[in-house]
Amino acid sequence: MRAKLIYLLYWTLQALAFPFLLLYLALRIHRNAAYANKVMERFGFLPDSLHRTVPGAIWLHAVSVGEAITAVGLLQRLKQELPFAPIYVSCTTLAGRAMAEQKLTGLADGVFYAPIDYRFAVRRVLRALKPSVVIVMETEIWPNLYRDTCRSGARLLVVNGRISDKALPKYLRFRWFFRAALAWPDAILAQDAIASARYEQLGAPHAIAAGNLKYDFDPESTSIAPAVHDWLRRYDPERIWIAASTMPPAEPGDPDEDDIVLETFELLRERFPRLLLILVPRRPERFDEAAAKLTARGIPFQRRSKLTEESVPVLLVDTIGELSGLFRVADVVFMGGTFPHRGGHNILEPAAFGVPVVTGPHMENFSEIAADFRAAGAVVTVKEPVDLAIAVGRLLYDRSIGEIGRQLSDERRGATGRAVDAVVHAYEAAVVRPIGWNQLGWLWQAGVAVDRALKTMRLDQPPQPVISVGNLAMGGTGKTPFVLWLCERLAERGHRPAVLTRGYQRTTSEPVTTLLPGERASVERTGEEAQLILRAGHAALGIGADRQAARWALSKQYLYDVIVLDDGFQHWRIRRNLDIVLIDAIDPFRNGLPPRGTLREPFSALRRAQAVVITRTQPGRTYQGLLDEIHRHNPRVPIFQASVQAEVPAVPPGTTVGAFCGLGQPEGFKQTLQNLDLSISFFRVFPDHHHYTEQDLQPMSMRSQLLLTTEKDLLNIDPDLAQTCKVEAVRMKLILTDEPNLLDLIGRVLPPLE
Repeated sequence: MRAKLIYLLYWTLQALAFPFLLLYLALRIHRNAAYANKVMERFGFLPDSLHRTVPGAIWLHAVSVGEAITAVGLLQRLKQELPFAPIYVSCTTLAGRAMAEQKLTGLADGVFYAPIDYRFAVRRVLRALKPSVVIVMETEIWPNLYRDTCRSGARLLVVNGRISDKALPKYLRFRWFFRAALAWPDAILAQDAIASARYEQLGAPHAIAAGNLKYDFDPESTSIAPAVHDWLRRYDPERIWIAASTMPPAEPGDPDEDDIVLETFELLRERFPRLLLILVPRRPERFDEAAAKLTARGIPFQRRSKLTEESVPVLLVDTIGELSGLFRVADVVFMGGTFPHRGGHNILEPAAFGVPVVTGPHMENFSEIAADFRAAGAVVTVKEPVDLAIAVGRLLYDRSIGEIGRQLSDERRGATGRAVDAVVHAYEAAVVRPIGWNQLGWLWQAGVAVDRALKTMRLDQPPQPVISVGNLAMGGTGKTPFVLWLCERLAERGHRPAVLTRGYQRTTSEPVTTLLPGERASVERTGEEAQLILRAGHAALGIGADRQAARWALSKQYLYDVIVLDDGFQHWRIRRNLDIVLIDAIDPFRNGLPPRGTLREPFSALRRAQAVVITRTQPGRTYQGLLDEIHRHNPRVPIFQASVQAEVPAVPPGTTVGAFCGLGQPEGFKQTLQNLDLSISFFRVFPDHHHYTEQDLQPMSMRSQLLLTTEKDLLNIDPDLAQTCKVEAVRMKLILTDEPNLLDLIGRVLPPLE
């Protein structure tokens, strides 16, 4: 109740502050036109290219440049562990987005500006991306993002979390507020024990010390731009000093680090005439200011963005993302943000190269790292700016401190592995569901209840056992492959199965069609799904909207001993001995009940099931969250997993291949193709049960030499047209992970063989 009141207060304040937020955005745009670029993303309006039709993505939020760089190693590992999961990265700052687009190419499937922390904006992004896991890097605490992520069924992780010395008193002052938000994350992986304890002070129940991702920085993953490399080779300086991430004053009385560095450089040049200073201001808006200061002092320099062959004593790096690579050529590094009250920046990257590091007194943002390095003698801390020249001058000759720093950095690796393990665990535990209230869903549910009550009053009770194969969703769960598997197994055991199916999309005028094993009939008489069952030849078929009438008609022609009720979970008129319910692993909730989604019944209907089969599973995954959700409604129901083994036509080397389908769940076919060793040039989706024309296929055949589709779709293509357009089907075979136990369960309801 207390948390609800806190959130109600937060939403009220947000509503009052919204006009001022719009004014703030307008001022930012006025001051910097670049801020207007894609500003609607901040309100949750993502481009169509980022919208997903099914859950399963990973959304990582990296505020700015530092977080984006830190995320590289984590994303590389996640791509290896969860190759099927698309990854999207959001940033808050302009520089952070530019860095993410540069550094995360090939790792992130999309980069966008993070939404402002209003429910409408956050929910719009969650509905677009449908993430299974949301990862928040470092210190961001956004109450609505935290709450709505967890309410969507996605898992929320704070990775590399930290709370600085400067920020802690402010957070503690509003601990009553932050406690409500910090109750939502499933895990907070703090950088160290100090950070973990601070989260606990604020009321976070799941904070642990998991290590700092920045310790896992790999020096070999960086490089120097060829233009800079060639310039350094021509200049061939005696020594190189890098002043990294220099900052302006933060409080009255603070020094400007660019001034400190330039004064120090002028002193050092008296002892080191061929010393090269590489000056790297922290913020892009400081580039021009640093250039003006160099000019005012009469120090020759070149800007990295306008590099020429001229040799000068100062290289001003006015670009983003090149600092890490430059550390490999440095003889000493001064880490900025440490003389003014800024809390310091990351010293681990230069340390990983074995470069001696000098800092000012303020390293509060990295207090545990700084304490470890100072205790080991791996960093030099200068209290006053006037002493910087002495410290840098000494280290230009003595690199032993750098070697100690390298060893210390190497010993503290492993945080990335722990973070990856946490993300994979969270991914398996997630079950993404519709967020928000489905206003008319209750009306659909009431209608289903009334329909069931009326139809069960006239229950048809066949003398043969009835095995129902159904689902909660309106198609797209792999039901037909399962019916084919079931009929084949029943026939192998000597039974004579009969399938009762409605024959959806058949065009014949006859109300009931009966077909015996081995008979043939047109797709118009059967419909596509029934046609696939017929061609398999393991069962007789009774086809018609009235499945009672189909059973009676078939019983006059064929002596079957078991009935398979196709799509039978919501067919109330026939008594069944075993209800098998299929659930799609890709998108189990299907956006909920109509009119919003395509679930016929909520998950609570699983209490009627005697067996559940999760279809379209990926090898190696546990689906623990989905298992828990099923058992929440039916604790004793046995659960089985099924995957699809694809048989692809022979594709000659160099053949361009396109793919298309018209299915209730096209992502299943798309996933199957992705698991194959095929290069698919395009994938087009048509409506379910689509009947293809020359106008549909001809444009696609012009783009590829071979078109792949499903067996079901191939039935809706004229054979001559399929041959002309070179269309072939990918044949699917169902693989059950625990087939013997499922067959044993089915065998309990079967009659004894004569």
